[in-house]
Amino acid sequence: MNAVYQDKTNILFSGTVVVAGRARAVVIGVGSNTAMGSIRDAMLRTEDEATPLKKKLDEFGTFLAKVIAGICILVWVVNIGHFRDPSHGGFVRGAIHYFKVAVALAVAAIPEGLPAVVTTCLALGTKRMARLNAIVRSLPSVETLGCTTVICSDKTGTLTTNMMSVSKVCVVRSVHQRPMTDEYSISGTTFAPEGFIYDAGGLQLEFPPQSPCLLHLAMCSALCNESTLQFNPDKKCYEKIGESTEVALRVLVEKVGLPGFDSMPSALNMLTKHERASYCNRYWENQFRKISILEFSRDRKMMSVLCSRKQQEIMFSKGAPESIMARCTHILCNDDGSSVPLTMDIRNELEARFQSFAGKDTLRCLALALKRMPPGQQSISYADEANLTFIGLVGMLDPPREEVRDAIHSCMSAGIRVIVVTGDNKSLCVGKLVLSSTWMTLRGIPIQHQNLKDCLLWKGQTHCKGWFCFQEWNLPTRRCLLKPCKHTMKWLL
Repeated sequence: MNAVYQDKTNILFSGTVVVAGRARAVVIGVGSNTAMGSIRDAMLRTEDEATPLKKKLDEFGTFLAKVIAGICILVWVVNIGHFRDPSHGGFVRGAIHYFKVAVALAVAAIPEGLPAVVTTCLALGTKRMARLNAIVRSLPSVETLGCTTVICSDKTGTLTTNMMSVSKVCVVRSVHQRPMTDEYSISGTTFAPEGFIYDAGGLQLEFPPQSPCLLHLAMCSALCNESTLQFNPDKKCYEKIGESTEVALRVLVEKVGLPGFDSMPSALNMLTKHERASYCNRYWENQFRKISILEFSRDRKMMSVLCSRKQQEIMFSKGAPESIMARCTHILCNDDGSSVPLTMDIRNELEARFQSFAGKDTLRCLALALKRMPPGQQSISYADEANLTFIGLVGMLDPPREEVRDAIHSCMSAGIRVIVVTGDNKSLCVGKLVLSSTWMTLRGIPIQHQNLKDCLLWKGQTHCKGWFCFQEWNLPTRRCLLKPCKHTMKWLL
């Protein structure tokens, strides 16, 4: 019961949606004993913390009260000699008279209009933020934003457009030639199935399906996929249903085209946009019959699907390059379509390409593989995800938003520290924010939960100022990050 929610793989949580599988469940908690209930209880136990402006006003009020009290006492003491003035009618009445003078002085010194002035300033700030399309529900939020010193932001979809598109493909050409790998570039940066494939020399491929590896890449991308690409006639654009990475593979299938047609891919342009959205994907889905699926999981970092076609059972897999390549024993050659053993030299070459894609080119990478299964097999298990045949490596571009660079520079010039929280590969998350000199030339430090306590993030060293990139973002990491923080933080997650 002390495990984090992500590790409770056999627990169904109320308020969530079942996306895969079927099971019979036993209720083990209701009300406050559920995850939703614990969130509610945590919110109720949260104490309202005074805003920085309120703290400063309280300090100013305390200081002003002390000063006024000192002045009043000083005024009363200075006039002790006038207490016996005959006009007052006695010593006691004179003391009372000058006490009233001191009290009147104190009342006059208190700034009664200060609350009205502060409220007016906050209202003007709210109005200014509304003009910039930032609407807040309460006035104190305005001054809280003004006191922010740290901003934590997600990367995918926040700093980037989350519009994935496959921009590079790496396959093995032949083990007998140098270089051993072929690299292809794919044009197009949106979900529209429009673009061309170019070889390493920049020449456009007229018939991409004639390449065995590209053909099998398209086959695997179409079948080992749970997303949908469709055309919205109202918005006149292509939209995704599902994960952006899987939709990017759908678009790649459309750009590769279909085998056996010399008029490909120009003939596809004759289709309507609604038909064009998934024409090639539907072709492969009609050619194969899906039998069994192993959904993606955090520990495996891959997904597999068992398909059948003409009495042949083939398992297609896709996932993180390090997970797929660790399970591969053979590779598919692009020259003749043969399958040869995966040697250490080829593995090192593929890992170098992967590091280049993720670091230098700042691409999110996926590896694709296949495996021929025994005839008649109707299900697959995790044990079957071994002895795979490597097909290729795809690199997906998630372009950064145009306004991000200026926004981060504005934050840094204002003394605000930016922390990027992402689950991407270490090389990718650093390269996306550092190595792309055309976008940003700031220096970042990837930090994981294991070395978070040892980092110098909150110790104020000069070399630690700037932005930081957290590769993990689970509950222990949040606690380690928030506990030592004494600054006002505005979370944008």
